[in-house]
Amino acid sequence: MAAVLAGLDTREYAPIAVHYAAQPPIQGRPGDRKLAETGRRIYEEGLPDRGVPACAGCHQPDAGGNARFPRLAGQHQAYTRKQLADYARGRRATDRQMVLIAQALSAEEIGALAEYVAGL
Repeated sequence: MAAVLAGLDTREYAPIAVHYAAQPPIQGRPGDRKLAETGRRIYEEGLPDRGVPACAGCHQPDAGGNARFPRLAGQHQAYTRKQLADYARGRRATDRQMVLIAQALSAEEIGALAEYVAGL
C-alpha cells in the first residue's frame, strides 16, 4: 500500500478512505474449525496466566472494532498472522500494549486467533 500512496497527493487520501469505509464487510471463512475454536477461547477469554487480555475487550465481542480499535472480523488469516508476528518482533511498535500481547502468544495461538477472526 505504501507504494501506491507514494504516488498520490495527500489530498486524495480522504476520498479513498471514505470509499473503502463505505464498503460492506464480507463474511470470512475459517479454514480450520478446530483451530478457530481455540482462537475463539483466546479472543473471548484471553490467557490470564500470561497476562493476555481477551481481544473482545478492545476489538468488541463481534470483532467489529470501534473508533479506537480496528475491525478484525473477516480479516484474512495471513494478514492477521503477519500483523501479530510483526507486533511480537517489534516491527510494528505503534501500540505498546499490542506488542506485549503478541509477544506472549505462541505461533500456534496467533494462528488460532487468525482462524477465528477470519470467520466472523
